[in-house]
Amino acid sequence: MPSIEYSGMKITGGKVFAIFTLLGALGGAAWTGFTFYQDYLDMKQKITMYTEPDLSRYDEGMAVLKSEIDMILDEITLVSDVAKDLKNDMKADLRQMNGDIRHITEIVNDVEDRQKEDNRELLDELKVMEQNLDLKINKALNNPLSGMSAKGQ
Repeated sequence: MPSIEYSGMKITGGKVFAIFTLLGALGGAAWTGFTFYQDYLDMKQKITMYTEPDLSRYDEGMAVLKSEIDMILDEITLVSDVAKDLKNDMKADLRQMNGDIRHITEIVNDVEDRQKEDNRELLDELKVMEQNLDLKINKALNNPLSGMSAKGQ
């Protein structure tokens, strides 16, 4: 086994291998740290150079859009209110019409009842007049002075 002697210290092959492994790991860690630090510096430079984009045009567009939406909502509310008022007016008109129809129906029923009563009275009067006419005809026919008789001629 080879060995290295330095300042009175004797290092064997396994130790040399461990030292090279340790040095390689330390070098890799140092390289990784350096790369990370360099990326950090690059990012820091980019961040300090960063300027916000001008979004004022979008903000103005959003404000206009919000204004238009508010106007549309106001118009929808107005239409809804008008529709509710129309609905309520129509309900009131229908109630009034139903009341008028009931009143007219009562009047028509009263007129029909009076007409039926008048018709009955006329029929009763016609019967009385017919009976009176029959009675007068019979009297006239049975009158000995008329020369006619109701009992078979």
